[in-house]
Amino acid sequence: MTVLAVDVGGTKFAAAAVETDGTVLARAEVPLHGRGPVEETLAEVVGRIIDQVGGDHLAGVGIGSAGPLDPCAGTVSPVNIPSWRDFPLVEALEQILPGRPVRLAGDAQCMALGEWWLGLPEGQPSGAVLGVVVSTGVGGGLVLDGMPYLGPTGNAGHIGHIVADVGGDRCPCGAVGCVETVASGPSMVRWAHTNGWTGDDARALAADAHSGDPVARQAFQRAAGTLAAAVLTTSALFDLDHVVVGGGVAAAGTVLFDPLREAIAANAGLGFLRRLRVTPTSLGRDAGLLGAAALVLHQNSGEAGTLVPERGAPGSVPTQG
Repeated sequence: MTVLAVDVGGTKFAAAAVETDGTVLARAEVPLHGRGPVEETLAEVVGRIIDQVGGDHLAGVGIGSAGPLDPCAGTVSPVNIPSWRDFPLVEALEQILPGRPVRLAGDAQCMALGEWWLGLPEGQPSGAVLGVVVSTGVGGGLVLDGMPYLGPTGNAGHIGHIVADVGGDRCPCGAVGCVETVASGPSMVRWAHTNGWTGDDARALAADAHSGDPVARQAFQRAAGTLAAAVLTTSALFDLDHVVVGGGVAAAGTVLFDPLREAIAANAGLGFLRRLRVTPTSLGRDAGLLGAAALVLHQNSGEAGTLVPERGAPGSVPTQG
């Protein structure tokens, strides 16, 4: 069985053809900026996969999208794609591949599911996994007892919008002091600029942090401390085994992960919190695509997809079958 996986990010669209065992048969990626309408970019990246494997061989579609989103309605409103507000993404893909099931979840939820399925170390039981994407924004997703937990609206696990600083900056979501206002790439760069750093972007900030620039290092320490508080809050609620961190900012490596682990260790008071493992994604950029594929593959096998809302059931609470 082969399914189409689609990853809708803030700066690019990616797609892949994925088999039941996780083998990626074909992959395509198209940047969003400097191109035509977003819908055309979506059709282009999906079309590349169809051209490579043939539409008749694709048994379904799994989508991981930046949020907010509504899996029941099949719509998405990514903060970084202003032209898409309540955009009917599921319907758009149903039109491209008619007659095939289409499942939608958040990009970080798909990353968590992909890591739980194929990325976590063997011999380390992980019934409760939090996936965190640190990039243009900060997203999160949960896998609980081996199943993705999306919640009644499909937005569970959105760790980037835990309020970490009640007197902090205004977040693009409209709240004040969200984790994203400190720990996202653009937020880190803005803070560094106000403190005298003159580089261009988060990648340059990471390079300077590795080189020992004090402002760049402090920007990562602030982000790590804020992420640690949010991770511990989530772990206290859900008794997590494992946290997997991915995204462009997470690619900075030790300048993020060392202070993140130190802050978690310093503030994990209860015993069950101290067992928490925090690792970078082992699947890299494929984690979200593999998780998106799993939304369909596990639905059909009776596994993880039982907690993925069906489209057309607004307000309903998905239950395990």
